[in-house]
Amino acid sequence: MKPAEEYFLNQIEPYQSILLDLKAIIEAVVPEITLEYKWKLPFYYLHGRPLFYLNQTKNYVDLGFWHAHLLEHHQHYFISENRKAVKSLRYFKETDIDEKILKDVIETIANSDFHPFKR
Repeated sequence: MKPAEEYFLNQIEPYQSILLDLKAIIEAVVPEITLEYKWKLPFYYLHGRPLFYLNQTKNYVDLGFWHAHLLEHHQHYFISENRKAVKSLRYFKETDIDEKILKDVIETIANSDFHPFKR
């Protein structure tokens, strides 16, 4: 088993279910995305470039995005908490996942020309 997948399975509930739901949605929206394990966290890459990461911390799961401030939609859903470049969508329970918003954000990031790692 790959380390990123082990990360998901080693989490306690409800975080394991949240992470697995997010994984399923992300991979359905961008089938060519790859899951890697960097800095002890699952990172999603597209064409060799990092897009976002998942992190279970405290009592929630963070889906962290670099340069999310450049997204035009859904800014009021993002949390920054003293972070300069990273903003995240935060999930305390499975029902916090709004698939429509999540899919829109992922599609926008994956297809955008502004992405800082896109060549």
